[in-house]
Amino acid sequence: MGVKDPSAQRAPAPRVVSRGLAVAGLAAAAGVVILDSAMVNLAAPVMRAALPLTTPELSWVVDSYLIAFAGLLLLGGRLADVLGGRKVFLSGLATYVAASVVCALATTAEVLIAARTVQGAGAAVLVPAALSLLLGLYPAADERRRALGIWGGVAGAGSLLGVGAGGLVTQALGWPAVFWLPVPIGVLVAAAVWSAIPPSPARPGRFDLPGAATITLGTSALALGLISAPEVGWGSPGTVASLAVGVAALGAFVVAERRSPQPLVPLGVFRRGPVVTANTVMLLLGAVSVGLFYFLPQYQQRVLGMSPLTTGLSQLPIAVMITVGGFAAPWSARLLGARVAMTSAMAALSAGLLWLALGSSDGGYATALLGPFLLIGSGLGLGFVHATTVAVSGATPGEAGLLSGLINATRQLGGALGLAALIAVATGSGSGDGIAYPTAFLGAAVLALLAAALSVVPTTHRRSSPADGEQP
Repeated sequence: MGVKDPSAQRAPAPRVVSRGLAVAGLAAAAGVVILDSAMVNLAAPVMRAALPLTTPELSWVVDSYLIAFAGLLLLGGRLADVLGGRKVFLSGLATYVAASVVCALATTAEVLIAARTVQGAGAAVLVPAALSLLLGLYPAADERRRALGIWGGVAGAGSLLGVGAGGLVTQALGWPAVFWLPVPIGVLVAAAVWSAIPPSPARPGRFDLPGAATITLGTSALALGLISAPEVGWGSPGTVASLAVGVAALGAFVVAERRSPQPLVPLGVFRRGPVVTANTVMLLLGAVSVGLFYFLPQYQQRVLGMSPLTTGLSQLPIAVMITVGGFAAPWSARLLGARVAMTSAMAALSAGLLWLALGSSDGGYATALLGPFLLIGSGLGLGFVHATTVAVSGATPGEAGLLSGLINATRQLGGALGLAALIAVATGSGSGDGIAYPTAFLGAAVLALLAAALSVVPTTHRRSSPADGEQP
């Protein structure tokens, strides 16, 4: 009988990735971010009265989060590529959970706004890192479509829980509960990802600090200017300065990326037709979704006289259809093709928004809200997944975080731009609070129609040299 080599017995077995558990954890991370955002929107009126908050302070509770989220998404995505996806994901998740605790314990507007800023920074790191890890688990195109469908479905479930539980939690336990709820979920997600995914190797090379600084400053300043403009005025010194700094910093970013041997964002990605089209559609989708969910709870509570609980429950059909749309997106892409499926989703979204804008506030729930909500939810659920799929379909392992961060940054910047634009067109007429809600919904419908038109424009795959980061 032969003797076994002791060294062979001591060799560690290769780590097996549990893809099911990994996908569940990564998708749940995105879901909890959406869950918390939805609950904060529903809790805002109660939060304002309880602390109490002035109107500008309440605006900054939402805006500070959006600015940090939008400004740091590209950096967060690239950090995942350079430093390793699992490490960056867990760091972002820990930051998000810790900031949620501070939000729940806040007793002043200053502390709450500061904690929301940190919470946005954590979300900006964990979301693109999670998507990067997901793409790495599923390299084949068909597998990626299915995984992104699960991602979209679970994210929709986060929205479902947010609108379903947000009003109930706020009414029963008070506004701090909306910040406590993500804490145990975040802990469970961290444990699942830690156990299911081995550490991601860091990639050699230097980090592009000039590019990181300029893109973060540029996107943050633009988001700040766009978000604050409806409140302080487009001609105010603060707005003008923010927009000017944003444009100048983005110009400096382009110069820095052209000169960098290892750019944060290889400019060649902007020569890819599908990437440009998908990000443009996502920009408009972000504008529609943020604007809609800013105006809709106010419309239901101030015009229709609904309570926070009733408002949340009434929006459940939107969240259900977002979830169904996310899971159904891979099937519709196979049936129609990704581009046609994306166009169909935008058409459904615009139809629902037009119905909402032109319908009567005196009508019953089934005709005035339920019908539009079903179309809006299906359009959003399908649209977000299709746009993301098209944007990241050609991602290599070294740029998965980059393209993930880019598509998410586009969504957030679109939200800031769309909210500013819709507030501008809807303020000054209509209901007693000075907001013409149907005008806001009509403006969102126009943006969705524009996205539908852009999604059918033919694109070509331009082949560039490896120096500018283009992939064949």
